Amino acid sequence: MRRWMLLIGVAAMCSSAALAQTGSQTASRRDPFFWLGEINKASTVINSEEGLLDPALAPRIAAGLNRVITAGNGPNGRRPSLVITFEPLLIEAAGVEATLLHAGRSSQDMLSTVRAAIQRDELLRLSDQLRRTTETMLRLAEAHAGTVVPNYTNGVAAQPNSYGHYLLGHIAGLERDAQRLREAFARLDRSPMGTTVLNGTSWPLNRDRMAAYLGFPATVENAYDAAQIAAAEMPVEIGAIATGIALHAGAFVEDVMTQYAQPRPWILLQEGGGNTYVSSAMPQKRNPGLLNDTRAQASRVVTLGIGRAIQGHNIPPGMSDTKAVADNTAVTAGAVTLLEGWDRVLKALVISPERALEELNLDWTASQEVADVLMRKYRLPFRVGHHFASEVVDYAKEHDIRPTDFPYAEAQRIYATTLREMSLPEAELPMSEAEFRETLDPVAIVRNRATAGGPQPAEMARMLAAAKARLDEDARWSAERRGRIDAALNSLDGDFGRILARAP
Repeated sequence: MRRWMLLIGVAAMCSSAALAQTGSQTASRRDPFFWLGEINKASTVINSEEGLLDPALAPRIAAGLNRVITAGNGPNGRRPSLVITFEPLLIEAAGVEATLLHAGRSSQDMLSTVRAAIQRDELLRLSDQLRRTTETMLRLAEAHAGTVVPNYTNGVAAQPNSYGHYLLGHIAGLERDAQRLREAFARLDRSPMGTTVLNGTSWPLNRDRMAAYLGFPATVENAYDAAQIAAAEMPVEIGAIATGIALHAGAFVEDVMTQYAQPRPWILLQEGGGNTYVSSAMPQKRNPGLLNDTRAQASRVVTLGIGRAIQGHNIPPGMSDTKAVADNTAVTAGAVTLLEGWDRVLKALVISPERALEELNLDWTASQEVADVLMRKYRLPFRVGHHFASEVVDYAKEHDIRPTDFPYAEAQRIYATTLREMSLPEAELPMSEAEFRETLDPVAIVRNRATAGGPQPAEMARMLAAAKARLDEDARWSAERRGRIDAALNSLDGDFGRILARAP
């Protein structure tokens, strides 16, 4: 026992070997203590049934293990997170014979399994919040499928678009985040147990059965990879996923913030409820606190996510730099908090279709349509039509003329000049005045788009339905994996309970 206490002291001082706790834990949370208990329960069942542990000893060991777990689940119970601090409690409760469970095991494969199981739960939690935020965005897209607003490129008003279509573009990005998450989950969802340290063990361990009891559908194939490569690599991949989500959130927030610089924005946050606050000095200001907080959280997540790669850079295989549970759960927990904030932003948005249309008609965001119609309908080379439309815009801005007020006679004059400059035969502007003005109508432009994936009503209906179907599939994916893990742990409890029932 003195030797064990010495080892415990060394472990406490050696931060590179420590697996940090995830903060304040509850007994129901699947923390390192929980998973160390499950691993020991599975070892008791498997080894006693497969000849690696004397079946006569199994009930007493099971009873001791059960006392350790029960005590840890109690108020202020000890919940050690290291193999080296868990095992002394087991020895105290069941005798030194309990260390027979350690046949073919090591802290390396046990803690790699603990970390993988915790990261697995965290990814499912992140997946669920990603889906909820995307669902909120989808409902907003449905509500504003016909709301025509300006869209911007290079920070400048570019073209009219449906706000619902704009949101579906963001949803497409979030769907890729969800896809990357599912792919990473599949790589993470493999049991390292039974690989020991580097190259396995001479004990004939049943790795597949251990994986099944812990809810893993498969094992990590290569014993060296299990604790030396994959265990350090997966946190970096998960950090990249969180970073991608944060980049999407930050871009969305900044787009909304562009309007907050306008005297009369067409999109704002609903005042009150923690969404906005009044400036301490300037009574006219309603600062978008919720947007600022969400953007700041996005920056934190980017910092945490990229930090996984920085911390894992230029270290030998197997080092613990990127493995700490606290650091890795901070990444996913931060991403969940970010998505919760983004969800609040989406629910607080107040959009004025009338003001958005007014802003569109203050600028020439419909001018490309003039060039497109001249080419599509009248076979004028696009660059000629583009030059004509550009000259119209230059004249309008020089004389402070809005698209709705542009003189048709002036358009005819500019068209004739354009043909001469481009060395084309003289001709009249083929568009009538009515057609010219309709071509500059932002609502008509959006309605008449013909491109697959565009904002026209038929395509909007198709894409909204497809997005909803993908979210439904995401919900099924998450539920199936949660169900599999829960069922596996319930099966383990049942088999362990039968051994426990034989305890004196």
